[in-house]
Amino acid sequence: MAAPKVIRLLATLSCLLFLCFVYQIYQPAPTAKENDFKPDEPMRDPNLDLTFEPEGPLWRADDYAPDNPSAPRINATLLALVRNSEVHDMVSSMRDLERTWNSKFNYPWTFFNDEEFTEEFKQLTKAETKAECNYELIPKEHWETPSWINEELFQESATILKEQDIQYANLKSYHQMCRWNSGLFYKHPALANTRYYWRVEPKVHFFCDVDYDVFRYMEDNNKTYGFTINLYDAPQSIPTLWPETLKFVAAHPEYIHENNAMSWLTNKDRRPEHNIQANGYSTCHFWSNFEIADMDFWRSQTYEDYFNHLDRAGGFFYERWGDAPVHSIALGLFEDASKVHWFRDIGYQHIPYFNCPNSPKCKGCVTGRFTDGEAWLNKEDCRPNWFKYVGMD
Repeated sequence: MAAPKVIRLLATLSCLLFLCFVYQIYQPAPTAKENDFKPDEPMRDPNLDLTFEPEGPLWRADDYAPDNPSAPRINATLLALVRNSEVHDMVSSMRDLERTWNSKFNYPWTFFNDEEFTEEFKQLTKAETKAECNYELIPKEHWETPSWINEELFQESATILKEQDIQYANLKSYHQMCRWNSGLFYKHPALANTRYYWRVEPKVHFFCDVDYDVFRYMEDNNKTYGFTINLYDAPQSIPTLWPETLKFVAAHPEYIHENNAMSWLTNKDRRPEHNIQANGYSTCHFWSNFEIADMDFWRSQTYEDYFNHLDRAGGFFYERWGDAPVHSIALGLFEDASKVHWFRDIGYQHIPYFNCPNSPKCKGCVTGRFTDGEAWLNKEDCRPNWFKYVGMD
């Protein structure tokens, strides 16, 4: 006699429940990293945790008066590439950084322009600081389009990039700026005796009091590069940057550092479409409108050879290779990853992104906020990949 339908159904459900129970017991346990970094889930921003100064001895602002010849300042400068027309936005950035940091340490400002600075620019910027201000003209040979770039091909390429909504792609001056920031700024004679720099752009904001000498921190802790924000780039702007990099690496395998960040550069879990369109590069990069760095790295033979290879390939003009991905790839391949430092305690904004720590020293930004723009901009945050593969130091 056949069992009633209800009984058969209950028996089937019992078997299914038993199988699910067995699976829960014997399934492989995921690793901590797999739990912490799920591609489709937003990361809990570590800036929500209480933020402190970096560990170790720090130099305080005891003897840093601008007229003190024995001040413990090292060979470093605040550096800005800026137009005369941007003077009011530059003054705004200076005012923030002087208030939160440089009024205590009085490091010099060095301004660069491809045109002579006006007297108005000099007067307004000098009024914002007690520190020395230097105004430098970029040599024409560092700014002009190199002789091997085909103008007709550049114009055609710029048109295609503009059609793909790549920002500033049709502005030659933007391409020139990216090239200069990538491999020429540190060759300016005005920086010959300078080792460290803090890049400052017009119209940025600083929110937190920083009470130690960040340049001394870099030197004392053997750090090469400091960042606040880590983003994905537009892959359409750099389709051949990674292939050209691989060509260079194939010719110079000795340049790869044993403690490199290759996994960060090539990860495809969170944004696989970026990795595909950029031909193997994740497009993750340190957003270089803020960078505190040791120019000895850029001046090294390794970086010089790398930059020259890229420069000859033409991608600064035929595509829109930016200094951010170029610097980031070089650091990720040729430098010890432990020498890259996240300045989590420096509150910073360059529209539309923030680094906003949880600290009583910060005012004017929302703790843990990454952007105040559209919600989709949160997908551009590449810090989870850096934290996953390298760490939060």
